[in-house]
Amino acid sequence: MKIRTLVFAMAMVLTLPNAVRADEGMWLLSLIGKNYSDMQRAGFKLTPEDIYSINQNCLKDAIVGLGNAGSPFWHFCTGEIISSKGLMSTNHHCGYGKLQEHSTVEHDYLRDGFWAYTMDQELPNPGLTASILVRMEDVTPQIKEAITDEMSEGDREAAIEKVSKQIADQAVKGTPYSAKVIPMFNGNQFFLFVHIIYKDVRLVGAPPSSMGKFGGDTDNWMWPRHTCDFSMFRIYTAPDGTPADYSKDNVPLQPKHHLPVNAGEINDGDFAMVMGFPGTTDHFLTSYGLEETMNITNKLRYEIRTVKINILREEMAASQATRIKYASKYASCSNYWKYSNEQNKALKSLNTMGVKKDVEREYTDWARKQTNPKYNRALELIQKGYAARAEVEEASQYLVEGLLTGAESPLFAARVSNTFMRLLEDNPKADLSVMQNYIDNFYKDYDMNVDKRLVANMFKYVVDHMNADYCPEFLLKANKKYKGDFDKYADDLFKKTIFADPDKLAKFMQKPNLRTLQNDPLAKAGNEAFDAYHALGDKVPTDVQENLERGIRDFTDGILQINEGRKLMSPDANSTIRLTYGNVMSYDPKDGVSYHYYTTMKGVIEKEDPENSEFNVPQRLKELYAKKDFGPYSNKKGEMPTCFITNNDITGGNSGSPVINAKGQLIGLAFDGNSEAMSGDIDFEENLQRCICLDSRYMLWVIDVFAGAKNLIEEMDIVR
Repeated sequence: MKIRTLVFAMAMVLTLPNAVRADEGMWLLSLIGKNYSDMQRAGFKLTPEDIYSINQNCLKDAIVGLGNAGSPFWHFCTGEIISSKGLMSTNHHCGYGKLQEHSTVEHDYLRDGFWAYTMDQELPNPGLTASILVRMEDVTPQIKEAITDEMSEGDREAAIEKVSKQIADQAVKGTPYSAKVIPMFNGNQFFLFVHIIYKDVRLVGAPPSSMGKFGGDTDNWMWPRHTCDFSMFRIYTAPDGTPADYSKDNVPLQPKHHLPVNAGEINDGDFAMVMGFPGTTDHFLTSYGLEETMNITNKLRYEIRTVKINILREEMAASQATRIKYASKYASCSNYWKYSNEQNKALKSLNTMGVKKDVEREYTDWARKQTNPKYNRALELIQKGYAARAEVEEASQYLVEGLLTGAESPLFAARVSNTFMRLLEDNPKADLSVMQNYIDNFYKDYDMNVDKRLVANMFKYVVDHMNADYCPEFLLKANKKYKGDFDKYADDLFKKTIFADPDKLAKFMQKPNLRTLQNDPLAKAGNEAFDAYHALGDKVPTDVQENLERGIRDFTDGILQINEGRKLMSPDANSTIRLTYGNVMSYDPKDGVSYHYYTTMKGVIEKEDPENSEFNVPQRLKELYAKKDFGPYSNKKGEMPTCFITNNDITGGNSGSPVINAKGQLIGLAFDGNSEAMSGDIDFEENLQRCICLDSRYMLWVIDVFAGAKNLIEEMDIVR
């Protein structure tokens, strides 16, 4: 927020509706009519029914949540359908894992890009799902009939789960749909979401990573940007149009709606909205929760991951094979490594702690006037809850980031060993090949020497920094036995285990025995690390944790009541489909600095650095730029646009979301936020918040001119 004094901050947070800019908020589609007048003032030309309707085809029918078969209602990215044949665009980093899975040293799609010039060249991706919203419904009254304030949190949760299942089951009975009831506003409201979930999603195309990840970690969360962050997939169905697993007999989806792709001008101030599946925000977070986020979660995540990041950078730079194997893992690790650090910087710079405390003082004044004592108790319960779990949360970060996900092999060894032991205990001659797919997938992208370095360095960092009261016993013993020399510890560990080497494990599986599994040191390390993490759940008294949840819910309820009739409030993001709206907009991040609203290919050439892998530029792009061969995609100035910015409210999960203009046409793909407003997931900063977007013209130019994939251009509806 620009004004940080008590009076004005509270006026913006808790009072007059016109004091809050329309670009803040991740709005539920079925309620978007409440925002319609604000959207019109921002330039919107369509109707609420054009966005969401259960009676007619509309924009929601073209918005796709990308997920995994094991958790189809959690969406890691968003995509949009851009042809009548189920063609879908999303971010390059959203498709990065699939590009990596299909890559080999001989066919390095990460380095070279990939294009299917006919449909039979498109590559299947088992486990990848594409969800499209069918309908949503507020079911708060049905849920609230089954719960009371007097219930324990456990009883309340059980009652909600029971009624939610009944509602969801009834909603999809006799249909190919899936449904789930999801809480909003920290358990104060509940909505039913019905989706159709497609299970055959094939890779169609992507530019080389030198374009799709141009700028790498250096440019991540930064503006100006020149990243060509897109990839393309196609959704397939059974011949009758229903969801089906991959089959050669499947056919391209015939969507209810697809987005026309706009190749025209984009101007500062133009209307822009983003539709997608944002992951999580925490706008109702209190100062006590903010302290935990800044001083424990973000701080430790950044510090611990720095150890891993540095090792992976060295190993990937030294070997193409290692780079391919670890590319997706590195990207996953580095994204929130930098995010954590940049968010803390923004939270401090914008005095978000002061804003939160101002809100709490005003809330306290309101709560004193209420007859229900739960509102007066809420902040006290929250404060005590966070204080009681501080040491546990700190230990959790060390165990998860340092031991369980730092190196891969300990947790892998524990999982495989435990499964094998269960099988062999029941039958000494059991067939262990039931785990073969999992084992093969693990070793496909695994390098023993890299992982051994990670074990040595991550384990040492944890034992040197973690509170010994929570540290697993095996790690303390290893530190003492090897006198802090974890390189030697890792050498011995990897010599003795059967899980670090695929050949050793294969040999064991031919002639298995329980004793080897019971004594395997790597499996024991993984199990003890997991047991230590699991034991943390008992360190915070149940009543304290339940009171924390109750306090957060009651505090949020109070904030909603304070704002009733004054200001529209959107629920925090939780991977359900949302819409944000605003405008294309330049900004001034600090004194003497002004940022234009778009970038061009000139910036790609200017940033080129052959000595830095993050800023390599393909020779073909340089040749096309030198000839100014921009096809029909240049702007009126003759420039080749690359990216632009809007003031839309976005977060993780919005990656790949369509940026849609006033007429419902695709003008770009959202792919990042800006570092100056990384506090936005906790406190929206309306003067600095920017959504960084790939310009649709750059995407079209790459498909058409750079890659020559005319087949894809021909099936889109391109508006010029």
